[in-house]
Amino acid sequence: MSTSDQNNSALDDEVSDETSQEAEQESDNADTLVDAKDDRKTILIFGISSFVGSNLAQFFKEDFRVVGTYHGNPVKVPGILSIPCDVHEKAEVQLALFAFRPDISIYCVGIASVFDCYKSQQKAEALNTSGLFNVAEMCQRYKSQICYISSSYVFGGDDKPYIEMDIPDANSTLGKTQAAAEFYIQKTSLNYIIFRCSRLYGRSIHPIRKNFLEVLQKRLRQGQNFICDNTVVNGFLDIAYLAMVLKICFDKNVMNRLFQLSSSDALSYYDFSKQYCEVFGDNSELVVKGKWPFPVLSAGAGGAISGDDLFYKMDIGNLEGFLNIKMPTIKESLAYSYRRFGGKVEEDKSSKKGEGITFI
Repeated sequence: MSTSDQNNSALDDEVSDETSQEAEQESDNADTLVDAKDDRKTILIFGISSFVGSNLAQFFKEDFRVVGTYHGNPVKVPGILSIPCDVHEKAEVQLALFAFRPDISIYCVGIASVFDCYKSQQKAEALNTSGLFNVAEMCQRYKSQICYISSSYVFGGDDKPYIEMDIPDANSTLGKTQAAAEFYIQKTSLNYIIFRCSRLYGRSIHPIRKNFLEVLQKRLRQGQNFICDNTVVNGFLDIAYLAMVLKICFDKNVMNRLFQLSSSDALSYYDFSKQYCEVFGDNSELVVKGKWPFPVLSAGAGGAISGDDLFYKMDIGNLEGFLNIKMPTIKESLAYSYRRFGGKVEEDKSSKKGEGITFI
Protein backbone atom coordinates (compact mmCIF):
# COMPACT_ATOMS: atom_id res chain seq x y z
CA MET A 1 0.00 0.00 0.00
CA SER A 2 1.38 3.44 -0.93
CA THR A 3 1.93 6.21 1.59
CA SER A 4 -0.97 8.18 0.06
CA ASP A 5 -3.33 5.21 0.37
CA GLN A 6 -2.24 4.66 3.97
CA ASN A 7 -2.94 8.30 4.79
CA ASN A 8 -6.39 8.15 3.18
CA SER A 9 -7.19 4.91 5.00
CA ALA A 10 -6.11 6.37 8.32
CA LEU A 11 -8.18 9.47 7.68
CA ASP A 12 -11.26 7.39 6.88
CA ASP A 13 -10.74 5.40 10.10
CA GLU A 14 -10.48 8.65 12.03
CA VAL A 15 -13.63 10.00 10.39
CA SER A 16 -15.39 6.72 11.14
CA ASP A 17 -14.60 7.03 14.85
CA GLU A 18 -15.73 10.66 14.92
CA THR A 19 -18.86 9.74 13.00
CA SER A 20 -19.89 7.18 15.61
CA GLN A 21 -19.50 9.72 18.39
CA GLU A 22 -21.38 12.40 16.47
CA ALA A 23 -24.20 10.03 15.57
CA GLU A 24 -24.69 9.06 19.22
CA GLN A 25 -24.88 12.71 20.25
CA GLU A 26 -27.26 13.71 17.47
CA SER A 27 -29.60 10.76 18.02
CA ASP A 28 -30.55 12.15 21.42
CA ASN A 29 -31.72 15.46 19.94
CA ALA A 30 -32.98 14.72 16.42
CA ASP A 31 -36.67 14.14 15.83
CA THR A 32 -36.01 11.75 12.97
CA LEU A 33 -32.81 9.92 12.03
CA VAL A 34 -31.96 8.71 8.55
CA ASP A 35 -33.26 5.16 8.17
CA ALA A 36 -30.54 2.88 6.83
CA LYS A 37 -33.21 0.64 5.26
CA ASP A 38 -34.69 3.50 3.27
CA ASP A 39 -33.81 2.94 -0.40
CA ARG A 40 -34.59 6.49 -1.52
CA LYS A 41 -31.80 8.75 -2.72
CA THR A 42 -30.11 10.78 0.00
CA ILE A 43 -29.81 14.57 -0.30
CA LEU A 44 -27.44 16.50 1.95
CA ILE A 45 -28.26 20.21 2.14
CA PHE A 46 -25.43 22.45 3.31
CA GLY A 47 -27.10 25.53 4.81
CA ILE A 48 -30.50 24.11 5.74
CA SER A 49 -31.18 27.15 7.93
CA SER A 50 -31.14 29.42 4.87
CA PHE A 51 -34.26 30.47 2.96
CA VAL A 52 -33.43 28.28 -0.04
CA GLY A 53 -32.12 25.36 2.01
CA SER A 54 -35.10 25.12 4.35
CA ASN A 55 -37.63 25.34 1.52
CA LEU A 56 -35.85 22.68 -0.53
CA ALA A 57 -35.71 20.42 2.54
CA GLN A 58 -39.46 20.75 3.08
CA PHE A 59 -40.14 19.92 -0.56
CA PHE A 60 -37.75 16.98 -0.88
CA LYS A 61 -38.45 15.16 2.39
CA GLU A 62 -41.36 13.17 0.93
CA ASP A 63 -39.39 11.71 -1.98
CA PHE A 64 -35.81 11.68 -0.70
CA ARG A 65 -33.89 11.03 2.48
CA VAL A 66 -32.89 14.55 3.51
CA VAL A 67 -30.15 15.61 5.92
CA GLY A 68 -29.16 19.22 6.54
CA THR A 69 -26.26 21.14 8.04
CA TYR A 70 -26.25 24.49 9.79
CA HIS A 71 -23.64 26.77 11.33
CA GLY A 72 -24.49 29.39 13.93
CA ASN A 73 -28.25 29.15 13.34
CA PRO A 74 -29.60 25.85 14.72
CA VAL A 75 -32.83 24.91 13.02
CA LYS A 76 -35.31 22.06 13.24
CA VAL A 77 -37.23 21.09 10.13
CA PRO A 78 -39.88 18.48 11.04
CA GLY A 79 -38.85 15.02 9.86
CA ILE A 80 -35.29 16.03 8.92
CA LEU A 81 -32.03 15.46 10.75
CA SER A 82 -29.93 18.64 11.03
CA ILE A 83 -26.31 18.63 12.19
CA PRO A 84 -23.75 21.41 12.80
CA CYS A 85 -21.08 21.83 10.15
CA ASP A 86 -18.64 24.60 9.28
CA VAL A 87 -17.97 24.42 5.53
CA HIS A 88 -14.57 26.03 6.09
CA GLU A 89 -13.45 23.07 8.20
CA LYS A 90 -12.56 20.27 5.79
CA ALA A 91 -12.78 17.62 8.53
CA GLU A 92 -16.36 18.61 9.37
CA VAL A 93 -17.40 18.54 5.72
CA GLN A 94 -15.74 15.15 5.27
CA LEU A 95 -17.50 13.86 8.37
CA ALA A 96 -20.91 14.81 6.95
CA LEU A 97 -20.20 13.22 3.55
CA PHE A 98 -18.70 10.08 5.11
CA ALA A 99 -21.56 9.63 7.59
CA PHE A 100 -24.48 9.94 5.18
CA ARG A 101 -22.96 9.12 1.76
CA PRO A 102 -25.41 11.42 -0.03
CA ASP A 103 -26.26 10.87 -3.67
CA ILE A 104 -26.66 14.65 -4.04
CA SER A 105 -25.18 17.52 -2.04
CA ILE A 106 -26.84 20.93 -2.42
CA TYR A 107 -24.80 24.00 -1.46
CA CYS A 108 -27.17 26.61 0.02
CA VAL A 109 -24.58 28.38 2.19
CA GLY A 110 -23.91 32.03 1.46
CA ILE A 111 -25.07 35.64 1.47
CA ALA A 112 -27.78 36.27 -1.11
CA SER A 113 -28.20 40.04 -0.63
CA VAL A 114 -26.38 42.33 -3.06
CA PHE A 115 -26.04 45.04 -0.41
CA ASP A 116 -24.96 42.69 2.40
CA CYS A 117 -22.30 41.17 0.15
CA TYR A 118 -20.95 44.62 -0.64
CA LYS A 119 -20.82 45.59 3.05
CA SER A 120 -19.06 42.34 4.02
CA GLN A 121 -17.02 41.42 0.96
CA GLN A 122 -14.58 39.08 2.71
CA LYS A 123 -17.41 37.21 4.40
CA ALA A 124 -19.29 36.98 1.10
CA GLU A 125 -16.26 35.48 -0.63
CA ALA A 126 -15.70 33.07 2.25
CA LEU A 127 -19.28 31.77 2.21
CA ASN A 128 -20.29 32.07 -1.44
CA THR A 129 -17.02 30.78 -2.89
CA SER A 130 -14.34 29.49 -0.52
CA GLY A 131 -16.68 27.31 1.54
CA LEU A 132 -17.77 25.57 -1.62
CA PHE A 133 -14.22 24.36 -2.31
CA ASN A 134 -14.22 21.91 0.61
CA VAL A 135 -17.72 20.67 -0.20
CA ALA A 136 -16.90 20.13 -3.89
CA GLU A 137 -13.68 18.29 -3.02
CA MET A 138 -15.40 15.93 -0.58
CA CYS A 139 -18.29 15.36 -3.01
CA GLN A 140 -15.73 14.22 -5.54
CA ARG A 141 -14.17 11.85 -3.05
CA TYR A 142 -17.44 10.31 -1.85
CA LYS A 143 -19.10 10.29 -5.29
CA SER A 144 -21.87 12.74 -4.48
CA GLN A 145 -23.25 15.08 -7.13
CA ILE A 146 -22.64 18.72 -6.20
CA CYS A 147 -25.56 21.08 -6.85
CA TYR A 148 -24.83 24.81 -6.69
CA ILE A 149 -27.51 27.53 -6.58
CA SER A 150 -26.27 30.67 -8.32
CA SER A 151 -28.10 33.79 -9.51
CA SER A 152 -28.62 36.13 -12.44
CA TYR A 153 -26.29 38.63 -10.75
CA VAL A 154 -23.30 36.91 -12.34
CA PHE A 155 -24.12 39.21 -15.28
CA GLY A 156 -23.57 42.93 -15.71
CA GLY A 157 -27.12 44.26 -16.03
CA ASP A 158 -27.35 45.00 -19.76
CA ASP A 159 -30.81 45.27 -21.30
CA LYS A 160 -30.83 41.90 -23.06
CA PRO A 161 -31.79 38.29 -22.28
CA TYR A 162 -28.60 36.56 -21.12
CA ILE A 163 -27.94 32.98 -22.23
CA GLU A 164 -25.88 30.29 -20.49
CA MET A 165 -22.97 30.76 -22.90
CA ASP A 166 -22.61 34.47 -22.11
CA ILE A 167 -19.42 35.13 -20.16
CA PRO A 168 -20.22 36.29 -16.60
CA ASP A 169 -19.36 39.98 -16.16
CA ALA A 170 -20.71 40.64 -12.68
CA ASN A 171 -20.88 44.22 -11.44
CA SER A 172 -21.59 43.29 -7.80
CA THR A 173 -19.76 41.41 -5.05
CA LEU A 174 -22.57 38.86 -4.93
CA GLY A 175 -22.29 38.18 -8.64
CA LYS A 176 -18.49 37.95 -8.63
CA THR A 177 -18.43 35.43 -5.78
CA GLN A 178 -21.09 33.29 -7.43
CA ALA A 179 -19.41 33.47 -10.84
CA ALA A 180 -16.16 32.29 -9.23
CA ALA A 181 -18.01 29.37 -7.64
CA GLU A 182 -19.60 28.42 -10.97
CA PHE A 183 -16.21 28.46 -12.68
CA TYR A 184 -14.57 26.36 -9.97
CA ILE A 185 -17.25 23.67 -10.07
CA GLN A 186 -17.22 23.38 -13.85
CA LYS A 187 -13.42 23.08 -13.93
CA THR A 188 -12.94 20.64 -11.05
CA SER A 189 -16.07 18.52 -10.59
CA LEU A 190 -16.88 15.38 -12.55
CA ASN A 191 -20.54 15.32 -11.48
CA TYR A 192 -22.26 18.64 -10.95
CA ILE A 193 -25.39 20.62 -11.73
CA ILE A 194 -25.64 24.41 -11.48
CA PHE A 195 -28.81 26.48 -11.39
CA ARG A 196 -28.50 30.17 -12.17
CA CYS A 197 -31.72 31.55 -10.70
CA SER A 198 -33.79 34.70 -10.94
CA ARG A 199 -35.17 36.22 -7.72
CA LEU A 200 -36.74 33.47 -5.63
CA TYR A 201 -39.51 34.37 -3.20
CA GLY A 202 -41.46 32.52 -0.53
CA ARG A 203 -41.69 32.12 3.21
CA SER A 204 -38.66 31.63 5.40
CA ILE A 205 -38.18 29.23 8.30
CA HIS A 206 -36.31 31.91 10.26
CA PRO A 207 -38.62 33.48 12.91
CA ILE A 208 -36.85 36.86 13.02
CA ARG A 209 -34.94 37.42 9.77
CA LYS A 210 -37.71 38.35 7.32
CA ASN A 211 -37.23 38.22 3.55
CA PHE A 212 -38.63 40.61 0.96
CA LEU A 213 -41.97 38.84 0.53
CA GLU A 214 -42.57 38.58 4.27
CA VAL A 215 -41.81 42.28 4.80
CA LEU A 216 -44.14 43.17 1.91
CA GLN A 217 -46.93 41.03 3.37
CA LYS A 218 -46.46 42.55 6.84
CA ARG A 219 -46.55 46.14 5.56
CA LEU A 220 -49.65 45.52 3.47
CA ARG A 221 -51.37 43.74 6.35
CA GLN A 222 -50.65 46.69 8.64
CA GLY A 223 -51.77 49.21 6.03
CA GLN A 224 -48.32 50.81 5.76
CA ASN A 225 -46.64 52.18 2.65
CA PHE A 226 -43.82 50.08 1.23
CA ILE A 227 -41.16 51.69 -0.97
CA CYS A 228 -40.04 49.32 -3.74
CA ASP A 229 -37.15 49.64 -6.16
CA ASN A 230 -38.05 50.44 -9.77
CA THR A 231 -34.55 50.41 -11.31
CA VAL A 232 -33.43 46.76 -11.17
CA VAL A 233 -35.32 44.28 -13.36
CA ASN A 234 -35.36 40.55 -12.61
CA GLY A 235 -37.40 37.45 -13.17
CA PHE A 236 -39.35 36.29 -10.10
CA LEU A 237 -40.24 32.72 -9.17
CA ASP A 238 -41.82 30.95 -6.23
CA ILE A 239 -39.06 28.92 -4.53
CA ALA A 240 -41.18 25.81 -5.15
CA TYR A 241 -40.40 26.03 -8.87
CA LEU A 242 -36.70 25.59 -8.15
CA ALA A 243 -37.53 22.53 -6.06
CA MET A 244 -39.74 21.08 -8.80
CA VAL A 245 -37.11 21.54 -11.50
CA LEU A 246 -34.39 20.12 -9.27
CA LYS A 247 -36.50 17.02 -8.63
CA ILE A 248 -36.99 16.50 -12.37
CA CYS A 249 -33.23 16.72 -12.89
CA PHE A 250 -32.45 14.40 -9.97
CA ASP A 251 -35.01 11.85 -11.19
CA LYS A 252 -33.50 11.98 -14.69
CA ASN A 253 -29.93 11.81 -13.33
CA VAL A 254 -28.98 14.98 -15.20
CA MET A 255 -25.31 15.80 -14.67
CA ASN A 256 -22.67 18.32 -15.74
CA ARG A 257 -25.13 20.96 -16.87
CA LEU A 258 -25.68 24.63 -16.12
CA PHE A 259 -29.28 25.81 -16.40
CA GLN A 260 -30.87 29.23 -16.10
CA LEU A 261 -34.11 29.24 -14.11
CA SER A 262 -36.47 32.18 -14.27
CA SER A 263 -40.01 33.28 -14.94
CA SER A 264 -40.67 33.83 -18.62
CA ASP A 265 -40.88 37.59 -18.05
CA ALA A 266 -39.06 40.12 -15.86
CA LEU A 267 -40.15 43.03 -13.67
CA SER A 268 -38.78 45.47 -11.12
CA TYR A 269 -39.54 44.90 -7.43
CA TYR A 270 -42.09 47.72 -7.70
CA ASP A 271 -43.98 46.10 -10.59
CA PHE A 272 -43.69 42.68 -8.94
CA SER A 273 -45.26 44.07 -5.76
CA LYS A 274 -48.08 45.60 -7.78
CA GLN A 275 -48.78 42.23 -9.39
CA TYR A 276 -48.62 40.60 -5.97
CA CYS A 277 -51.35 42.95 -4.74
CA GLU A 278 -53.48 42.17 -7.79
CA VAL A 279 -53.24 38.40 -7.27
CA PHE A 280 -53.49 38.41 -3.46
CA GLY A 281 -56.21 41.07 -3.30
CA ASP A 282 -54.20 43.65 -1.34
CA ASN A 283 -54.16 47.43 -1.65
CA SER A 284 -51.69 48.28 -4.42
CA GLU A 285 -51.79 51.98 -3.47
CA LEU A 286 -49.57 51.14 -0.51
CA VAL A 287 -46.74 50.16 -2.87
CA VAL A 288 -44.63 53.24 -3.58
CA LYS A 289 -42.11 53.60 -6.40
CA GLY A 290 -38.57 54.25 -5.23
CA LYS A 291 -34.91 53.27 -5.53
CA TRP A 292 -32.94 50.91 -3.32
CA PRO A 293 -29.13 51.18 -3.05
CA PHE A 294 -27.43 48.79 -5.46
CA PRO A 295 -23.65 48.83 -4.91
CA VAL A 296 -21.95 48.43 -8.29
CA LEU A 297 -18.27 47.53 -8.41
CA SER A 298 -16.13 49.70 -10.67
CA ALA A 299 -12.68 48.99 -12.04
CA GLY A 300 -11.18 52.01 -10.32
CA ALA A 301 -12.87 52.88 -7.04
CA GLY A 302 -14.00 49.34 -6.28
CA GLY A 303 -17.60 50.27 -5.63
CA ALA A 304 -20.23 52.89 -6.25
CA ILE A 305 -23.97 53.37 -6.13
CA SER A 306 -25.46 52.77 -9.55
CA GLY A 307 -27.48 55.56 -11.18
CA ASP A 308 -28.63 53.50 -14.17
CA ASP A 309 -31.34 50.93 -14.60
CA LEU A 310 -30.06 47.36 -14.46
CA PHE A 311 -31.54 44.33 -16.21
CA TYR A 312 -30.93 40.72 -15.18
CA LYS A 313 -33.20 38.94 -17.63
CA MET A 314 -32.19 35.38 -18.50
CA ASP A 315 -33.07 33.24 -21.49
CA ILE A 316 -34.60 29.95 -20.29
CA GLY A 317 -34.95 28.23 -23.67
CA ASN A 318 -32.20 25.73 -22.87
CA LEU A 319 -33.90 24.59 -19.65
CA GLU A 320 -37.34 24.37 -21.25
CA GLY A 321 -36.05 22.47 -24.26
CA PHE A 322 -33.87 20.04 -22.32
CA LEU A 323 -36.55 19.12 -19.76
CA ASN A 324 -39.52 19.60 -22.10
CA ILE A 325 -41.26 22.02 -19.73
CA LYS A 326 -42.73 25.52 -19.83
CA MET A 327 -41.86 28.03 -17.13
CA PRO A 328 -44.58 30.40 -15.86
CA THR A 329 -44.93 34.15 -16.08
CA ILE A 330 -44.55 36.11 -12.85
CA LYS A 331 -48.32 36.45 -12.53
CA GLU A 332 -48.77 32.70 -12.99
CA SER A 333 -46.09 32.07 -10.37
CA LEU A 334 -47.90 34.37 -7.94
CA ALA A 335 -51.18 32.57 -8.63
CA TYR A 336 -49.47 29.29 -7.79
CA SER A 337 -48.05 30.86 -4.62
CA TYR A 338 -51.48 32.04 -3.51
CA ARG A 339 -52.86 28.52 -3.91
CA ARG A 340 -49.84 27.09 -2.12
CA PHE A 341 -50.47 29.46 0.80
CA GLY A 342 -54.10 28.31 0.96
CA GLY A 343 -55.92 30.96 -1.06
CA LYS A 344 -58.15 30.77 -4.12
CA VAL A 345 -57.49 32.86 -7.20
CA GLU A 346 -59.92 34.02 -9.83
CA GLU A 347 -58.04 33.48 -13.08
CA ASP A 348 -58.41 35.28 -16.37
CA LYS A 349 -59.80 32.86 -18.93
CA SER A 350 -56.90 33.73 -21.22
CA SER A 351 -54.24 32.94 -18.60
CA LYS A 352 -52.93 29.71 -17.18
CA LYS A 353 -53.96 28.63 -13.70
CA GLY A 354 -50.51 28.76 -12.22
CA GLU A 355 -50.51 25.15 -11.06
CA GLY A 356 -46.78 24.56 -11.29
CA ILE A 357 -44.53 23.51 -14.15
CA THR A 358 -46.27 22.78 -17.43
CA PHE A 359 -44.94 19.75 -19.28
CA ILE A 360 -44.96 20.14 -23.05
